[in-house]
Amino acid sequence: MTVAEFEELRPLLFSIAYRILGSVSEAEDAVQESWLRYQASATAPVSTKAFLSAIVTRVSIDVLRSARVRRERYVGQWLPEPLLTDGGAGLAGADAGPGAPAAYGNPERAAELADSVSMAALLLLERLSPVERAVFVLHDVFAYSYAEIGQIVGETEVNCRQLALRARKRMGDERPRFDADRRERDELAGRFFDALTEGDVDGLRELLAADVQVYGDGGGKAPQWTRVVVGMDKVARMFAGLGSRFGGAGVSVERHEVNGQPGAVLRDREGRTINVMVLDVLDGRIQAIRSVINPDKLGHLGPVADAWALARESRTEG
Repeated sequence: MTVAEFEELRPLLFSIAYRILGSVSEAEDAVQESWLRYQASATAPVSTKAFLSAIVTRVSIDVLRSARVRRERYVGQWLPEPLLTDGGAGLAGADAGPGAPAAYGNPERAAELADSVSMAALLLLERLSPVERAVFVLHDVFAYSYAEIGQIVGETEVNCRQLALRARKRMGDERPRFDADRRERDELAGRFFDALTEGDVDGLRELLAADVQVYGDGGGKAPQWTRVVVGMDKVARMFAGLGSRFGGAGVSVERHEVNGQPGAVLRDREGRTINVMVLDVLDGRIQAIRSVINPDKLGHLGPVADAWALARESRTEG
C-alpha cells in the first residue's frame, strides 16, 4: 500500500480512533501508529481497510486503558478534545465500514454521524469499558458485523453481541437528541454568540432552556467554573458579564461547527485560541453549553492564548 492509499483511509481511521478516545491528539497518534505497524507487518492482508481498522481499534483500546487512570485524577470536569467538523471534517470515512450506508447525499445518515461525535455522546461512552466502547463504535456507528468486530477485539461473535447489548444498557436512555433542522439551530447559535459579545442578558435569556447547564474544562491549567452552572438566569448573567469584560480585552468569536454541533472558537487579539464552546440545542432552546479552555486540549487548533493573563486583563478592563 502506498502513502497515498493510506491517506485515503486516514479519515476513516481517525473517525474510529477519535470516537473511542475522545482526544484529537491521541487519535492522530493512534492512526500514525497503525501505519507504522502496517509497514512492519509481514502479513499481506486481503483488505488493507479492514486490517488498518483492526490495528487502529486495538491501539485505541490500549491507549484508553492507560488514559482511564489519568482521567480519574483529572482536575475538574473532563470534556473531550474539541473537534472542528466544518464541512464534515472528522466525520469522513463514516460510510466506509462494511455495509454502512453512505453519509454523502444521505441527510439522515449524516445527522446520525454528527450526533455520534457530539460531546454529549462521547461523554456517555465514558461509562463503558474500553472494549465495550470499541464494540459499540464499530457496530452502532460504522456498521461492522459482530463477526468482524470479534476478529478485531479478540472476542467471539456471541460475546460481541453481549458487549454491545451491555454497552447500550449502561448508556441507558440518555442518548443525546438535537434539533434536526440545522439551519434553525445554527441561526439560534448565531443569536447566542451575538448576545454574548454584546453582554445582552435579556437576549441570552430568550435562547436558554430553563434548566440549561454549563460545563467548563480547564484541567486545573486555566480559569474554569469549579462546578456545573445551572439555570437560565444564572447562565445568562454569567455569559453577559463575560462578554462585557472580554470585549474590552479584544476577544473575538469565530463561529464553527464543533463535534457536529454549533459552536465557536474564542481567540485573543493576536488570534490565539482561548477556548472552544459547543452548544446542545433541542426544542428551539440551548440545553447545554460546554467550554474547553484547558490549553493541553487546544494545541491542534493553533497557538494557544494565556487564559490566566487574559482573565487578569479582562478584570482590569472591566
